[in-house]
Amino acid sequence: MPRRDKEERSGVEVFLFIPCLVEHVLPEIGLATATVLDKAGFSPVVPAGQTCCGQFAYKRGRAELVTPLARHFIELFEAAPAVVCPSGSCTAMVRRYPELFAPDDPWRSRAERVAARTFELGQFLVEEHSLCDLGARVPLRAVLHESCQMTRVLGAGGPTRELLARVRGLELVPLADPERCCGFGGAFSLDYPELGQAITEAKVDDIAASGAEAVIAAEPSCLLNIGSVLAKRGLAVRTLHLAQVLAGEGA
Repeated sequence: MPRRDKEERSGVEVFLFIPCLVEHVLPEIGLATATVLDKAGFSPVVPAGQTCCGQFAYKRGRAELVTPLARHFIELFEAAPAVVCPSGSCTAMVRRYPELFAPDDPWRSRAERVAARTFELGQFLVEEHSLCDLGARVPLRAVLHESCQMTRVLGAGGPTRELLARVRGLELVPLADPERCCGFGGAFSLDYPELGQAITEAKVDDIAASGAEAVIAAEPSCLLNIGSVLAKRGLAVRTLHLAQVLAGEGA
């Protein structure tokens, strides 16, 4: 999708890919993502009939279970000028779709076209449209949790930081160990619950020591995992998705 100013973006459709966790557990993140896109001048569209992207099965080594989900996703989104998702890990899964099909399979080229037009929210705003300042004002002292999938897999950590740096009133304080995983890791936390819990506890220790009022991330699963331990400890630290901050909901 070519870069446009706000007037030119008006009415330009952007399809929203809503992950399972957002749809069923954290719908406020999906609503905030739509708000942000509308604020940026786009027209968000949420196609009916969306399903899981297949990430969990893929990480379990069951690629054959992902292939029909990939075909459905391609059919649903291939007409979209751009697809935006509020999850780095689910975006990364869509980017892997082409490898599910043989080089001579027609589905492979279709998957490549859809994958090339699918972006995490921050990536889409900053890298595709140079939109770094959406005018948000959120007077808050917060830390940023840079998820493994966002930074190491998708490589989208930079846009998140750039967007947050332009939020008026937001003070980002450093973590002692910013690269520490939250301990979720999808199947990892199920296979190794004690280890996953220990990693999460250490992450929350770091957050609590920072004196922050909130923890911000662009990965819903990380926020859910970290938030569960914050709640169990009775810590008054909020969890906010990047989209919620950009929509001004953290004030």
